[in-house]
Amino acid sequence: MSITSDTELAGIQEISNCVALVLKAMREYCKPGITTYQLDEYGGNMLADMGAKSAPKLTYGFPGYTCISINNVIAHGIPSANVVLNEGDLVNIDVSAEKDGYWADNGGSFVLGNDINNHQALVTASQEILQNALSQIRGGIKIADIGKLIETQAAKRGYRVIKNLAGHGVGRSLHEEPHDILNYYERSNTARFKKNSVVAVETFISTQSTWANTGADQWTLTGDKGGYVAQHEHTIIVTSGEPIILTQANGIFA
Repeated sequence: MSITSDTELAGIQEISNCVALVLKAMREYCKPGITTYQLDEYGGNMLADMGAKSAPKLTYGFPGYTCISINNVIAHGIPSANVVLNEGDLVNIDVSAEKDGYWADNGGSFVLGNDINNHQALVTASQEILQNALSQIRGGIKIADIGKLIETQAAKRGYRVIKNLAGHGVGRSLHEEPHDILNYYERSNTARFKKNSVVAVETFISTQSTWANTGADQWTLTGDKGGYVAQHEHTIIVTSGEPIILTQANGIFA
């Protein structure tokens, strides 16, 4: 989506604020002993109260309002009454939604309670690398160069990136052009970020794996070599300078 009017700007700001506030509230509600189903219901009810609809449900028929991925699950974790959250879990919540024809997407990983499993360094790396990547995005910059930045910064910290998951355009649907805002340098990708476009940029920083495999349920993604992955995502508007971070209210850089 490209912003061409004040009406479009207001629409994308509204839905971005909705998903950001829901993500922040879900993180605060999350505690050891609750199930991912309870957490998802909390987020789904909050979206409904805001007049927003779950994007994964609308677009793909996903069996949950939000994606909640725990420990070795990279993404697209299905909320379940059988999955109980524990102290020290690596938790990822991804909230995307639609309201009045506008769509936004955001997510973030965090350690639940005390960092007894030593995941915080990975989480911090993902947060900081995304923040650094966003600071370099502006109209005319090659998308592949941002992938190179993410990959290089991950390697300097001793991590890898997941190569078959990517950020994407968003705004009038959940996934739009550009579809390949990758976490690594792809020489053949000569596309550039366009001023006034709306995109969701996300990191997938990994301890061991470089590829996400789809599970038997056709949703759950896990790494090809095991380990853990931290993801953080913001929906932004590309400008001639630093981007406008539409989902800043989710607090993932706090």
